[in-house]
Amino acid sequence: MSAPAADMASAACCDSDPDQVLAEGRRVMELCRVCGYCTGLCPVFPALERSPSLATADLDYLANLCHNCRACWYACQYAPPHEFAINVPATLARLRAGTYRRYAWPSAVGRWTGKAAAAAAIAIATTLLLPLLTLLWVPWGQLFAVHRDAGAFYAVIPWGVMTTVATLTLGWALLAATIGLARFWRDIAPRAPAIGRRRALLAAARDLLTLRHLDGGGPGCNDRDGSFTQARRIAHLILFYGLLLCLAATATAALFHHLLGQPAPYPLASAPVLLGTLGGIAMLVGIGGLLRVKHRADPAPTATETLAGDYVLLAQLFAVAASGLLLLALRETAAMGLLLALHLGTVLGLFATLPYGKLIHGAYRGAALLRAALEGRRHDDRRRTAPPDRSETG
Repeated sequence: MSAPAADMASAACCDSDPDQVLAEGRRVMELCRVCGYCTGLCPVFPALERSPSLATADLDYLANLCHNCRACWYACQYAPPHEFAINVPATLARLRAGTYRRYAWPSAVGRWTGKAAAAAAIAIATTLLLPLLTLLWVPWGQLFAVHRDAGAFYAVIPWGVMTTVATLTLGWALLAATIGLARFWRDIAPRAPAIGRRRALLAAARDLLTLRHLDGGGPGCNDRDGSFTQARRIAHLILFYGLLLCLAATATAALFHHLLGQPAPYPLASAPVLLGTLGGIAMLVGIGGLLRVKHRADPAPTATETLAGDYVLLAQLFAVAASGLLLLALRETAAMGLLLALHLGTVLGLFATLPYGKLIHGAYRGAALLRAALEGRRHDDRRRTAPPDRSETG
């Protein structure tokens, strides 16, 4: 490639135009396929060899299969200042961001909320709306009173109002996310009949739940330089399982309420409180770890325009965890009513942006891992059933 062509590719790499991002992604992947040096680092490069056409759906698949471990950046002999200017991590990060917008439903909402500023505005507005309405509608004598009895939360915000608003918001988010994910899978699903579907599904779930590929091929990610570290994987796992613990706390509280007839708030030693406390603390620890990794990361392989979306999500998760722990600590004080409204507002804000923000990356990555597992198993089965090479057997 000539120097002017490389300059054009570099400009496209940094441009937000979707067509230019796709063109740059295709250029980079074509060169990577010819080179083949990074095949053992992660599943992206073996999957690249099985995607000869490099259609838009293939690029979307490869981008979401990438875990951004950055090992390929430090291994690449064609990275800048080479005239080819290959930057796989940044290129795939831009493609991933485009995927979230392109498959979002409704499409018009996805195009608008795909911008970090819009997602932040929705999150802030939703978070503050419930406390504001609570201040306007709930008598202050009731709002700022000390409530210690069973069902104290519902003395401020009635159970029917709380569950209706949460159910409608979460229901819409899950509907939109499911439609977007179905559209994504329709485009990237293997065209040949699946072989070993159940085993592939289990393998994809294992890879997703353990972040197996966030390890740079084994020793860890290259976050700061060519040295290896497991810091990002560990922080990500702590945050992820902290969030799952908080979801388990909510589910357990629902069982307490509906099956045992015990309304919130619950004793400190109860399952909902213990799960929520451990989950909230884990989320804060994981968020702190990820922020530290991002702050120390080498900016060269980073698509800096995508970082805002990362920080918006981390801020939302921090607000959910911190407000929940603060509500637990002050639930028997006059601050409980307003803190309850604030915590519920942060949760609703997270729900509202779920199909359009960075949180959706887990679903798309899971789909990409499933295709990789299906294709990999089919490839292995074909190798086992292939006839022997007669030239070798004489």
